[in-house]
Amino acid sequence: MTIFAELLSEQWAYRELLVRMTARDLLLRYKQTVMGFGWAIFMPLVNTAIFSVIFTRVATIDVGTAYPVYAFCGLVAWNFFASALRFSVTSLTSNPSLVTKVYFPREIFPFSAVLVSVVDLAVALGVLAVVMAYYGVLAPHASLLLLPAVVTVLIVFTSAAALFLSMANLFYRDVKYLFEIVIAVWMFATSVVYPIGRVGGRLGALLALNPLTHIVDAFRDVLIAGQAPAPAFWVTAAASIVLLGAAWAAFHRAEFTFAENL
Repeated sequence: MTIFAELLSEQWAYRELLVRMTARDLLLRYKQTVMGFGWAIFMPLVNTAIFSVIFTRVATIDVGTAYPVYAFCGLVAWNFFASALRFSVTSLTSNPSLVTKVYFPREIFPFSAVLVSVVDLAVALGVLAVVMAYYGVLAPHASLLLLPAVVTVLIVFTSAAALFLSMANLFYRDVKYLFEIVIAVWMFATSVVYPIGRVGGRLGALLALNPLTHIVDAFRDVLIAGQAPAPAFWVTAAASIVLLGAAWAAFHRAEFTFAENL
């Protein structure tokens, strides 16, 4: 527990640097783009339109609500996760001078990438509310009080993965290429655009172990279904906290060798 107290204390001491790094990354991401934050909602909307055609016209599936709402809700959570990791994986290798010459907690780099994506997530959630209102799904209910808990678990799980990936890519540059393959497959192994629960057999049992499915399903539970997340989500929440602690400790032990690998 001592090491985690030290890590949290050090991160708090450098909180202003984290804010500045996040602001810098946010400006760089949308610098010289016409749409700016519009990209945070454009891709989920385009993907929602594409999958709506596929699953309402070609291979019809019943998801218990308007399919565009179902898909957009899943894509909002998924795009946050994928975008945060996509920028985290190269967050250390793209800042060699800062990593090697200036001392500060190196986890600020992947954490900054996650926080930038949190801004995108906030924008996308606002658009999701509009989409839900358009389809008559938006209604106040008590389960909305659990939305911050669901978002927090998503951020914790993403932060843990970001720490592991950024560290792994520093030692093995193949990771950033392998990541693109894994993230594409992972999306279809998650309840993003169709219910994974409909998959039976051994494959269905294997896919049920995917922690992101429980997080995405929890998003839909509190936003669309008006109910508390399933017990599997709370198990995922506890596991995500443990995973973040393990990732952070491993990152801290390895950061003294970062400079010699850049």
